[in-house]
Amino acid sequence: MKLKVHKGTDEIGGSCIELKTENTTILLDYGTPLQDTSEQVKIQGKVDAIVVSHPHQDHFGAIVDIDTDIPVYCGELSLELMNATKIFTGQEILKNNFKIYSAWKSFEIGDFKITPYLVDHSATDAYSFLIEADGKKVLYSGDFRANGRKSKLFDNMIKDKKLKNVDILLMEGTMLQRSNEDFPDEQSVEDKIFETIKENNQISFMIGSSQNIDSLVSAYRACKKAKKIFVIDLYTAWILEKLKIVSDSIPNMEWKDVKVIKKFGGSYYSNMSKNKEYFKGYISEVFNNIVDIEEIKANPQDYFLKVSPWHINKVLNECELKTSNIIYSQWKGYLKEEFSSVDTAELFNNLEANSNWVYAHTSGHADLPALQKFATAISPKKLIPIHTQYKEKFAEFFENVEVLSDDESFDINSDIAIPYKSDKLKDDAIKDKAIEEWIGIDLDGTLAFYDEWRGIEHIGKPILEMVEFVKDLVSQKKKIKIFTARASNVKTIPFIHKWLKENDLPKFEVTNVKDFGMIMLYDDRCTQVVTNSGVIVKKEEN
Repeated sequence: MKLKVHKGTDEIGGSCIELKTENTTILLDYGTPLQDTSEQVKIQGKVDAIVVSHPHQDHFGAIVDIDTDIPVYCGELSLELMNATKIFTGQEILKNNFKIYSAWKSFEIGDFKITPYLVDHSATDAYSFLIEADGKKVLYSGDFRANGRKSKLFDNMIKDKKLKNVDILLMEGTMLQRSNEDFPDEQSVEDKIFETIKENNQISFMIGSSQNIDSLVSAYRACKKAKKIFVIDLYTAWILEKLKIVSDSIPNMEWKDVKVIKKFGGSYYSNMSKNKEYFKGYISEVFNNIVDIEEIKANPQDYFLKVSPWHINKVLNECELKTSNIIYSQWKGYLKEEFSSVDTAELFNNLEANSNWVYAHTSGHADLPALQKFATAISPKKLIPIHTQYKEKFAEFFENVEVLSDDESFDINSDIAIPYKSDKLKDDAIKDKAIEEWIGIDLDGTLAFYDEWRGIEHIGKPILEMVEFVKDLVSQKKKIKIFTARASNVKTIPFIHKWLKENDLPKFEVTNVKDFGMIMLYDDRCTQVVTNSGVIVKKEEN
């Protein structure tokens, strides 16, 4: 059996892992990248099936691009939530050839035997997979944690004898360099929400994913204790309706202290109306427990609203209110342009500045102690880091670590890693023009004035002559990349894009990686060497 991580050895998002035997090829997840600077994986060659671990876009988003004859395996609730994501954002229902699997029930795809393990994660219906073929065992962790309301699932996995001493553990490391100390579990989130809405007697809102069910339950439980009415929009109401597939104990629109707000939900209703056959009776049933905006206006302090962040100011204006409590219950990274649109980041900043903004969120991913506990219990022969920005750090905390690069093939039978790039691939790529030519432009000292390092947020004034030169290259349809050492820290990229925008330049890709497509580099520190000669081109002295 051979393994290849197409994406995930150096970043979080866009997850895609290939497993291959002599007769069968499968993909574990096929997601879209979280960062717009990251390229989408394009799978070439025959794929027999795709197995989706959970309904987050960075794990399933790219299945819309595959041949609809290829089977896509997922959980029953996952399919409903994936379709909800598409429908409520104005897209078509997924048309893939779906096959439904169930927790702990093995199924086969060609040479592979796959056993799904339900796990604790911020997305409900999330799974790890034990994959067996050619006498070898691979455990794919997917996204998981030990700090949610289903933490018992984590405890059960580390006790499962079938998972001990697998040949390969593909383990996520989202939280390897982050702390979860402020909110170590969902109970701490619930407590913070309760404390906030009890002590600040005004209208309250929540910003967070409607598919993070544990977070919604935390908010509902806090509302119940504080005697507040839990209000949800049409999209959240649908998500909670579908949760009935797996549980009757999740709050939904039929509960007495849960209300649905129709106001400002026109786009949601329009998208539902376009898919009447899919929603069936829900389109009318959802209006059986509506709260009117005038009711909220009369007693705003009695209400806690889980609505789109874009609707918060609309509700405040309609109710003639100046301020509110806003519970921010999702990853702080979404506050930055790096992982959100410019408009969304600006919206969050404005809301934070004009409200009692309270952060209350526990991660959907295992922290370092949980990762160590998991790896120790499984005791794999090889541990391969995935879904992480810190693969080189794994060896400091875990044993038997095998660090791979994206698209590097690993032969599980022989323990040999085969690098993706080679001279032959280079020649073939150039011959087939598969690699697009581009020009690198250095930033500090070339495009922007530089005298000394002042932090990632500071970029010097534009050097006008170079700015005009770059604009001329753009007018000639040349592909430009900003080639800078700053790119070694992904946190710098939003500041570079902001600087480019301020200076009327396109949102160029930012990189520090030289590939075969680079045909020219403009850099104040470069000295040219004549090709294949060893002759250094000396600069003319003034």
